[in-house]
Amino acid sequence: MSDPALSAHEHAEHAEHAAHANDPFISRVSITIAVLAVLAAAVGSLETLEAGAAIESSSEAVLEQNKASDIWGEYQADSLKKHLYGIAADAGGTNAERYHKTSDEQKATQTEVKKHAMEDEAARDEKLAEGRVHEHRHHRLAVAATLAEIGIAICTVAIITRRRSFWLGSLALGLGGVVVLAYAYLS
Repeated sequence: MSDPALSAHEHAEHAEHAAHANDPFISRVSITIAVLAVLAAAVGSLETLEAGAAIESSSEAVLEQNKASDIWGEYQADSLKKHLYGIAADAGGTNAERYHKTSDEQKATQTEVKKHAMEDEAARDEKLAEGRVHEHRHHRLAVAATLAEIGIAICTVAIITRRRSFWLGSLALGLGGVVVLAYAYLS
């Protein structure tokens, strides 16, 4: 897709040249081109922002998953320690009571570590859900921008052919773009 700002500027120039014909129909179509170009540029910018937000959320989700994985590794290590101290306590001997106490401490540590791992997994899930919202908006905004750009192209055809039906079609496409834009943020 081309640069929306440059494209909007080019279409506005074409509309300005057409407006010099002093034909009311051409003037209306030219204004429509300018409005659709602004709409396409604005929606294109929003689309870029949503794509960036989707990538950022996904990256943050990966970081949260890495933290959770590290903590689950710690949990497993604590589990092994707990079992080893439990085995040592069951074997008896002079240190059996100390080993039993250490095994119980490892069990308490494991509970706290598990809580932190689950919190990080919940944060990961939240970031993934946030990323999906931004991704869906990005796709809808791409459709809205495309509708506005097609509307601009059809306006050009309306100027060339001087047919009102093409102009009305471009207005419908622009309205469709606005509806999709609203849907992107309201759904």
